[in-house]
Amino acid sequence: MEKRYRLRDDELFQRVKREGRSWPHFLLVLCVLPNGLDHSRFGFSVSKRVGNAVVRNRVKRLLREAGRPRHEAISPGQDVVFIARRPIRGASFQEVDRAVEQLLRKAGLLTE
Repeated sequence: MEKRYRLRDDELFQRVKREGRSWPHFLLVLCVLPNGLDHSRFGFSVSKRVGNAVVRNRVKRLLREAGRPRHEAISPGQDVVFIARRPIRGASFQEVDRAVEQLLRKAGLLTE
């Protein structure tokens, strides 16, 4: 994912979590906040409670891969943060992909 499509600053993550709207799922939580830009930005948050560094990196890779093909279909001007929950540790890619799809639809972000 290109740099301009990524949320990297902790302050931005906190703002999206604090001021944005959220949708829960068993595996993760989706937080969304309008950003006023002509493109949407993505962030992925995986805390130490989910697992060690190897597990956290695997979860982030799964979330990025699940979000990548949907990036173009998401309505522009949104900051989107996915927050992993502990049960995601044992989830397959198909389960994570399905969860991302469901949350984006529930939030009304997919333009398709």
